[in-house]
Amino acid sequence: MAKSQAAEMVPESLWSGGVSPFGVSWQKLMMWIFIITDGLLFAGLLAGYGFLRLASPQWPDQTQVFYMPFIAFMTFVLITSSATMGTAVGAARQRDRRWMVRGLVLTILGGLIFLGCQAYEWTHLIHQGARLYTNPWGVPHFTACFFVLTGFHGSHVLSGVIILTITLIRTLLGKTTPEGVEIAGLYWHFVDLVWVFIFTLFYLL
Repeated sequence: MAKSQAAEMVPESLWSGGVSPFGVSWQKLMMWIFIITDGLLFAGLLAGYGFLRLASPQWPDQTQVFYMPFIAFMTFVLITSSATMGTAVGAARQRDRRWMVRGLVLTILGGLIFLGCQAYEWTHLIHQGARLYTNPWGVPHFTACFFVLTGFHGSHVLSGVIILTITLIRTLLGKTTPEGVEIAGLYWHFVDLVWVFIFTLFYLL
């Protein structure tokens, strides 16, 4: 009886189609669907990495392969860029174009610094003989996991920088809506969160 009464209270227009569930726009809904599916993909990659590591008789000591202060700096830059992205989203909601532009510029700069650091790291390891199929430090799976995990994540960071650059240009032209900035921010926060998992599981543990 209660269910039928609740159904009667729902406006008829909500059953006629064209209404986004949860009261969000279709653009934001699609972004959330993408984030969930892409998150599952990253979870599968990390699970595969965990299986390979547990199945290997030995695993290289990360501190002997990577310069950890450098990796920590990369992580700090990316996490800081998440804060500047939050500033841009907040400014967009308040219609503060000046701080929105500053937040976007700083976030893009943080993404570019991270990508530059990652390119340097890849170049350094490749010069030491690291390949997808060979590992100078022992188990070949180690470098394969490194290139796949960091490379796939790096492609997401690059995509995020491109998206934020387009958002910045549209903002300067007065064409960006607060929701557009928020959707770009959702993607950027997702990219940052994924790196926290990669940094913890691959570099630290």
